[in-house]
Amino acid sequence: MALTLPELPYPRDALAPHMSAETLDFHYGKHHKKYLDTANEIIPGTEYESMALEDIIMKSSGKLFNQVAQVWNHTFFWNCLTPNSGEPGEKLADALIKNFGGIEDFKKKFSDVAAGTFGSGWAWLVKNSDGSLEIMSTANAGTPMTEGKTALLTCDVWEHAYYIDYRNARPSYLEHFWALVNWDFVEQNLG
Repeated sequence: MALTLPELPYPRDALAPHMSAETLDFHYGKHHKKYLDTANEIIPGTEYESMALEDIIMKSSGKLFNQVAQVWNHTFFWNCLTPNSGEPGEKLADALIKNFGGIEDFKKKFSDVAAGTFGSGWAWLVKNSDGSLEIMSTANAGTPMTEGKTALLTCDVWEHAYYIDYRNARPSYLEHFWALVNWDFVEQNLG
């Protein structure tokens, strides 16, 4: 069973001016697709051939893990974005206030973690097994599920996520990220 590239939940130009169609052409159309294509080259004839993507992530390592985790991370990232951002719903807002002191406090802390992620990686808002929320960073293809955490929101801080639009100005990219957050998706993940 081959992995397939999911459709974006919006047209490629829908996130402009915060994220250009050109960025999506490269990030989704080339980077995300390459992770998927490479995974599909590795999986046939292995024990992973009939597994769901999440199961492959949890059981694989090395090159295969890097490819499948990046497929999952990117798919999750695209769903974290929307051209119609709005504000967090009441349940999510209450959780952000409880765990971080306020919505703006959460955004600042999340942006600080994202900006401070060394090299390539991801910033995440996650729910721990005790129900508490946490902001964390993972390097490279790291994903919270391997640590028993539930991903609620992510921001891709690999350079390919922002270099076309913002060059090496990751903080500027992060300022624009907040105009695209799909708060409804984040709240659905909260459960």
